[in-house]
Amino acid sequence: ALVIMDEREKDKIFMAKRGNPLVVGLAENENLVASDIPALLPYTKNVVFIEDGETAVITPNTFKLYSDKGEEITRPAQIIPWSPLMAERGGYKHFMLKEIHEQPIAIADTFAGRLRPSKHDIVFDEIKDLLPANDFPYDEITIIACGTSWHAGLIGKYFIESLARIRVNVELASEYRYRNPIINNRTFIIPISQSGETADTLAALNLAKEKKATIVSICNVVGSSITRASNATLYTHAGPEIGVASTKTFTSQLAVLIMFATYLAKHIKKIDEDTACKIVEELVSLPRKMRIVLERADQIKQIADEVLNSPSAIFIGRGVNYPIALEGALKLKEITYMHAEGFPAGELKHGPIALIDYGVPVIALVPQDSTYDKMLSNIEEVRARGANIIAIITNGNPDLTDKASHVISIPKASSYTTPILTSILVQLLAYYVADHKGTDVDQPRNLAKSVTVE
Repeated sequence: ALVIMDEREKDKIFMAKRGNPLVVGLAENENLVASDIPALLPYTKNVVFIEDGETAVITPNTFKLYSDKGEEITRPAQIIPWSPLMAERGGYKHFMLKEIHEQPIAIADTFAGRLRPSKHDIVFDEIKDLLPANDFPYDEITIIACGTSWHAGLIGKYFIESLARIRVNVELASEYRYRNPIINNRTFIIPISQSGETADTLAALNLAKEKKATIVSICNVVGSSITRASNATLYTHAGPEIGVASTKTFTSQLAVLIMFATYLAKHIKKIDEDTACKIVEELVSLPRKMRIVLERADQIKQIADEVLNSPSAIFIGRGVNYPIALEGALKLKEITYMHAEGFPAGELKHGPIALIDYGVPVIALVPQDSTYDKMLSNIEEVRARGANIIAIITNGNPDLTDKASHVISIPKASSYTTPILTSILVQLLAYYVADHKGTDVDQPRNLAKSVTVE
């Protein structure tokens, strides 16, 4: 994306786009250009997205847009439903900490207009035209994403397969195009991207589009490149996220995925009314449970002091909690620069247990579910090798203080909402370790909020 100024025409800014995002803000007596919406929020909510191959010229009072053939075109502005206050720290030390604490509100906004508790129902008007009555006319679902969004996709696979009984593939977008994937008009593609501008995800989406796949994206930014290229978009409505490390957009993606899985399962009659009702009721109570988890912040702050000087950390989980182990490790790496790894606990003896030494922090995700007894066995394995165990358990579980150095509890929840609750805890742990280390929490080295290059 190019923005060009000419000293001979000081009241004009010229621009051209190919690949990277470019957005024009239209305000009173001034027009602006930026690569992302939050930069424009203090000035205007009216924006126009520039498409690939297009050029534009702005003056303080005019905006002209041209096609790749040089023909002037008209495109109405979109109104962004975010306020400038959303892009400020609001008294928090860092944007990341603010965004962690905003998650109960972000989840409630994600549910708004979709959850209908009185009818025990979920509504997705965005995709109803893609799904004939009581039918899913596709052979499989493929989720494509990168980084944290890929972790959300792994959990989405668990949700969709367990509820709707439809085969789901989860692909790293950066690898997807390089093996000649099997895609046709009976493939249902779900790209997941916080920004909607992730270059690898957009490229994979375009490949699927060429092969006539149906594309329903999950995204946070209205009008972004991925949403414009999709047949439909399920917006997360999490509000602007300024910190590079994704927090509230991740849990909002999980909220959309569990709603989608439940909606789809009910649509094709794979679950009955009673099961759908229980899931809806649990989702309604989720923001309250998230606030309870956030009350553990002081406890986690103390635990962070012990993790601070460790050369590495290990996260372990099973089933739907395994992707949270991956996400916890990624968060710690991103903002503390510590070496951290996430593993499925059942794989420890196949190599990773060699990393366990005296004092190595092992963060074990042990909520009450079908994998609980197996996780206890894995905890004993790493404890016998001297690990410093930090266990995340469900309220009411047998106390693990005899096995773990620290025990953090979450409210009782099913496997469909447990990942959202446990993810808050691993986010807080990464944040406080980074804060104690003095790293740049909101803008960690070598990283960018939107990865717009391949």
